[in-house]
Amino acid sequence: MKSFRKRLTFFSYAFLLSIVFFYGCSPRKSRPASNLEQWMQNNGKVKVLSTTAIIDDIVRQVGGDRIDHISLICGEIDPHSYELVKGDDEKLSAAQVIFYNGLGLEHGASLRYQLEHHANAIPVGQSIQERFPDQIIYDDGQLDPHIWMDIELWSMIIDPILQSLKELDPAGAGIFEENADRLRQAMLHEHQEIKSDFQKVPADKRYLVTSHDAFNYFTRSYLRAPDETEQSQWSVRFEAPEGLAPDGQLSTTDIQRIIEHLCIYHIQVVFPESNVSKDSLKKIVHACRQKGLEVRISGEVLYGDAMGSPDSGADTYLKMIRQDADVMIAAWEQEGKT
Repeated sequence: MKSFRKRLTFFSYAFLLSIVFFYGCSPRKSRPASNLEQWMQNNGKVKVLSTTAIIDDIVRQVGGDRIDHISLICGEIDPHSYELVKGDDEKLSAAQVIFYNGLGLEHGASLRYQLEHHANAIPVGQSIQERFPDQIIYDDGQLDPHIWMDIELWSMIIDPILQSLKELDPAGAGIFEENADRLRQAMLHEHQEIKSDFQKVPADKRYLVTSHDAFNYFTRSYLRAPDETEQSQWSVRFEAPEGLAPDGQLSTTDIQRIIEHLCIYHIQVVFPESNVSKDSLKKIVHACRQKGLEVRISGEVLYGDAMGSPDSGADTYLKMIRQDADVMIAAWEQEGKT
């Protein structure tokens, strides 16, 4: 019996020793490289940095596998007032080209300085302004930078991106051109689909109120009636308590202005934005109820300045705009049933 126990002990020890030896000598699995680490690798690919994920998504589709791309401003962070954080300098200096919106969007002092002094920083929005100045919207004299809210207009940034990538990687020119043509067709197709979907909604329902002034281009392109060609005509279809950059203080005058707008156009639902506080809309709804007006905040958010997470259904540019359209249409159709 003792001999059996000794043999058992010996075999148990030997078994454990073999496990330790096996795992000790086996190559360890390395930690997966982060997006930034992959982007920083010296693999011969063009290193492209975009200020926003909305720009980066277009860059990704044009560049394909021949580029390494990354976004500076990630998640639901306000791009208007973004200031550089630790590690951003490294990205900016390593980038062979930077694509940014321009038109006053990235007005944080530290970021603006870097963009102005980078050897190859391209303002895709300003390139549209230079070619098609009549397409740029001014709100109370202030230039509106939210050009991506019109898919057809946003498709025009493909050209400067394509041109830059071809210059940096001439061998990939044919691939870039094919990708660009495919993307442009997909964008223009979705643009027409969304436009058609909104025209099925009665004109007296297509009045939009959101947290801040991010939807002027969206309104002009998708919500206006065919005969509303002047800004003074279609602009009444959109209103917001906060301005072009959601970083100001809401005044009682702002609240009263929105309440009057809601009353004039019989608007029953207002829409929060994914990266903007709901506080201004809550104040407006509360004030409306005190006046006996039934106004509710939509349970679904809109995406204005930032795309959504992968599980939001709005994690690419086109999905984001489609999601916004679907949320509005569903809410307005619900109003017609109540």
